[in-house]
Amino acid sequence: MTLSIILPTYNESGNVEHLVERIERALPGIPHELVFVDDSTDGTDAAIAACARRYGHITLIHRSGRRGLASAVIEGIRRATGTFVCVLDADLQHPPELIPLLLEALKRTEADIVVASRNIAGGGYEAFSAARRWASRVATGLARALLLRARLVSDPMSGFFAMRKKVVQDVALRPLGYKILLEILVRGRLTRVAEVPYRFQARGAGQSKLTLRQQGEYLRHLLRLVTVHPDDSRVVRFCVVGGSGALINMGVLWALTGRGLYYLLAGSAAVLVATTWNFLLNDAFTWRDRRSASLRAKASKYVQYWTVTAVSSAVYLAILFLLTTLGLPYLASNLVGIGVAAVWNFRANGRWTWKPSSAPVTRTIYRAPLLDAPQTVMPAGASGS
Repeated sequence: MTLSIILPTYNESGNVEHLVERIERALPGIPHELVFVDDSTDGTDAAIAACARRYGHITLIHRSGRRGLASAVIEGIRRATGTFVCVLDADLQHPPELIPLLLEALKRTEADIVVASRNIAGGGYEAFSAARRWASRVATGLARALLLRARLVSDPMSGFFAMRKKVVQDVALRPLGYKILLEILVRGRLTRVAEVPYRFQARGAGQSKLTLRQQGEYLRHLLRLVTVHPDDSRVVRFCVVGGSGALINMGVLWALTGRGLYYLLAGSAAVLVATTWNFLLNDAFTWRDRRSASLRAKASKYVQYWTVTAVSSAVYLAILFLLTTLGLPYLASNLVGIGVAAVWNFRANGRWTWKPSSAPVTRTIYRAPLLDAPQTVMPAGASGS
């Protein structure tokens, strides 16, 4: 089997027959199966069963009680036999006619996952209220702000995508709510992603299933996903380490001057202790996924860390002097200097001292060959800083 199409359904009895017919017309000559995972109470399962009697490659999994779209997709993937998996909604807002292009993009770009996007040139909305569009933008913004891998695609809220089944093979997926793509982007095995444009269609029969409860589940899902990849919370850990280093510095300075040591000598000792403290904590905590494998490696990184710190100190002093000379109050100049030096410290240490061990995930925008050739855009770092 080449392609498994996963179709989660909840009270979509009026759409099933038309959906199946459109999928069959779109996929002549492509070996495929349809896997419906149904939580409905309106007889949707009966409509699917009727289609299954007509087409021999339809599987129906009917579950009692509404368990959510994301869990339905995962159950469908487990039952899928295809090398490739395509996920779309059953409400006809995702045009089945795009499935062959998604499959073609997977093969031609060698991507692990191809997302149908509303947010690139050629994509958009046929029917979407202003309130729903605003809510989608807010949800997308939150995901991209919190999750580095959500920035791999322009439309991480999309429910229409195709992927190689191996992306989630033996991966422990823990979805919550209805945004399964985010779960796969964050937890899946990815080296390359691609996007194709599509226009979000008007719903066929039935009603929208979006509720306030689902929106709450989405927020809980985001908070859960933030803890998966070290990169998503690395800057927070870096700031925590920096704050603890400042306390160590002040404590050492106070203790040594209290014992009568000249304050400049005490300050130098405080810098040495605090910097060493910061290095050890950053190695064990901030960049724990790239921590030193041996004492020799740790010593080498320690030298690199001091080099980065020396440069950031010079940057800080230069900004403090320059802005104060230009008339900015020295406390404001100091704040700007600290901010710039902290950003330099974080970026330089992430790229040099604790450099990524793997290449970043790359992103490609794919269009039909007659319209455009595949266009590779700037890599989006999934494992880098």
